[in-house]
Amino acid sequence: MKRKNGVWVVLWILWFLSLTLGSFYALLRPAGTLTLVIWLGFLWILSVVLCVLCFFCLRSRLPGRRPADGNLVEHAGMLALEGMSVPVLLTTETGKILWCNTLFHSRFADRRTIVGRSVQDVIHLDLGTLRQQRELLMEHAGQSYRVQLISQSQPLDPPVTAIQFLEITDLLRLQSENTNSRPCVLLMVIDSYDDLLQYAREYEKAQVSAEVERVLEHFMAGTDGIIRKVGDDLFYAVMESRHLHAIMEQRFSVLDEIRQIRVNDRMHITFSIGVGDGASSLAESEKFARQSLDMALGRGGDQAAVKTENGFCFFGGASKGVEKKSKTKIRSIALALQELIENSDQVFLMGHRFGDLDSIGSACGLAGAVQLMHRPAYVVVNQQSCLALQLIHRMQQCADAPQFMHPEEAVSQLTDDSLLVVLDTHNKDILESQELYRAARYVVVIDHHRKNVNFIENAVIFHHEPYASSASEMVTEIIQYFRLDTEISAAYADALLSGIMLDTKNFVMRTGVRTFEAAAYLRKIGADTIQVKTLFSNTLSMYAMRAQIVAHAELYQNNAISAVKLQSPDVRVLASQAADELLSIQGVEASFVIYMEENGVGISARSMGNVNVQVIMEQLGGGGHQTMAAAQLQGCTVQEAKERLLLILEAQAAQR
Repeated sequence: MKRKNGVWVVLWILWFLSLTLGSFYALLRPAGTLTLVIWLGFLWILSVVLCVLCFFCLRSRLPGRRPADGNLVEHAGMLALEGMSVPVLLTTETGKILWCNTLFHSRFADRRTIVGRSVQDVIHLDLGTLRQQRELLMEHAGQSYRVQLISQSQPLDPPVTAIQFLEITDLLRLQSENTNSRPCVLLMVIDSYDDLLQYAREYEKAQVSAEVERVLEHFMAGTDGIIRKVGDDLFYAVMESRHLHAIMEQRFSVLDEIRQIRVNDRMHITFSIGVGDGASSLAESEKFARQSLDMALGRGGDQAAVKTENGFCFFGGASKGVEKKSKTKIRSIALALQELIENSDQVFLMGHRFGDLDSIGSACGLAGAVQLMHRPAYVVVNQQSCLALQLIHRMQQCADAPQFMHPEEAVSQLTDDSLLVVLDTHNKDILESQELYRAARYVVVIDHHRKNVNFIENAVIFHHEPYASSASEMVTEIIQYFRLDTEISAAYADALLSGIMLDTKNFVMRTGVRTFEAAAYLRKIGADTIQVKTLFSNTLSMYAMRAQIVAHAELYQNNAISAVKLQSPDVRVLASQAADELLSIQGVEASFVIYMEENGVGISARSMGNVNVQVIMEQLGGGGHQTMAAAQLQGCTVQEAKERLLLILEAQAAQR
C-alpha cells in the first residue's frame, strides 16, 4: 500500500513540473500563443488543487495517524458490541456504567438515561461476586439471565468491565419441565399383612383389600400415574416427579387415610412406602424405591421414605412397630450366627458409646452363649465412659465371667478370622470403637432401634427388628435356638433381663408378647428379679440431683423441658432417669432433659408413644427409638440447645 502511494506522489510531481515548464515556455514565446497560456494556467491551478487534496488524503493514510474518532479497531469493536444479539454493558471497577448497547437499554433501562449511574441503581447485580465466579444467574422482569463476564481490561484507567446477559428463560423452563416429568417409582407395602389377617375371615380379607385399593386409587387420582397390585400386600405405582412433590408437600396424607382402615374393628392397617426420586432412569428409580422401602420398614413402618440424590426424607412414623408373631426368621438367623461363631477363632462383642444396661447386658448374654461353643468371647467397652459399671462389676465376680477388653486392646488382637458382633446400635457414628469396626472382616449387627441413614452396610448378618423392646430381648430369642449342650448361667440371664427392664421401663413401654416370652425364658433359666433390681439403685446424692432436674422442668404445649447445668459424672444416667420421671406428670406426652457434657450439650428425650422423639432428635443430629432417643450437640450452650429444640417443636406443631 505504501509503494502504491509513492508511485502516485511521483506521478503528481512530474505532472506538476511539466505544467510549470510548459507555462514558462509559453510566456517566453511571441504573441499569438495567448490561448495556449490560458489553458496552461488553468491546468496548473487545477494541478495545485489536486495536489493539495492528494496531500491531505495521503496524510490520513500515513502510519501512526488516526482518525478524529479514535482507533479504527476499537471503533469496529464498539460496532460489534452494539450489533450483538444479547444485552451488553460496560462498567468501571466501582460499578459506574460507561456504555450499553441498544438491546440492554431497551430491556433494563426502560427509556432512562443510565450512563454515569451505578449498576445497582439499574439492576440487582453483585459485581464483586461476578468477578470472582465469572458467571451468575439473575432474574429481571420475569425473565432469567445468565450473566457472564466477557472481559476485564486492566491497562485502562479506570479498568473497564464488559458484561453480557444471555436470556435462558426458555432453557430453564425446559429443564424444569424435564425434571418435573421424570417418572418416579413408588413401592407400597401393608405392614405385617400376614400377622394382621392371619385369623381374619375371607370376607374380612376381601373387605380390607377393597378398602385399601379404594384409598390408593383416590391417592393416585389427579397424578396421571398408574398403580398395580402385584401381591396381597404389595403395590407398584409410577408417577411424574411434579405430582410426587405435591404429595410430599401434603406429607403423604394417604398414610393417615390408610390408618383408618381396621381389621376386626381392632387393629389398624398401616403402610410403608418407598419412593425413588431424582433418578436418571426407571431402573434406577426402582432401585431407589427398594432402598427407601427397606429404610421405612427398618424404622418401624407406617411411614414414607423418599430417596433422592441428596439422601432420605421421611414422612409419617406416628405408629408403633407392629410386633411379628412368627419366629421363623429368628431360627434361621440363630443357625447362621452359630455357624459364623464356630468358624471364627474369637468373637468380639461391642455396643454403642456410653454403653447402658441393654448394650452391655446383651453383649454379656451373647458372650455366655459363645463360651458354651468353646470360642473366646470379649466384651469391648470403655469403662471410663460406661453407664453400666455395676453390671460389669457384677459379671466380673462370676466364675465363668466374660472378658472385658478396652477398644485399643481389641484392635491389636483382631485377626482375619475374628467375628465382630455389634449390639444395640447400627449407626457407624456412635460405635464404641469405629477403628475396630473398620478393621473387622466379618461383622454381625443385632439392633432394635429404628433404622438410621448412616447404618452399617457391610454386615454379614443384619438382624434388625424395630418392634423389639431391646437388644437383650433379641439376643434372648436367638440363644434359645442355639444348639448348645446346656443353658447359659443365671448371671448372664440377669444381664439380659436388666437390659429388657431398662428399655421397657420395667415392662411398661414398648412391651409385646415376645417381650414377656423372653423374660419368662430368662426367669426359667435362673434370672433373679431382685438381683436385677439392685442394678438400678442410686445413691442419695444422685436421687437429689434427679429431683433437681425434675424441679427445673417447664411445660411447652404437651412437652416437659428441663435445661440444667449439673456437674456430675453420672449426668447422663440422671438425665435419662429424670426424662422418664417427667412422663409421669399429667398431660405430658414427651419429655426432654438438656444437660452439659464435656464436649458439648446432650439431650435425653422420652415419650409415651404419641410423639416420635426419634424424628425430633434426628433433626439435632441424634437418633434412637420412637419413645426413647438422644442427641449430642457440639459447640453450643444449654440455652442455645433449648432454643433449637423449641424451634423444632414449633415446626412440628404447625404441621399437625
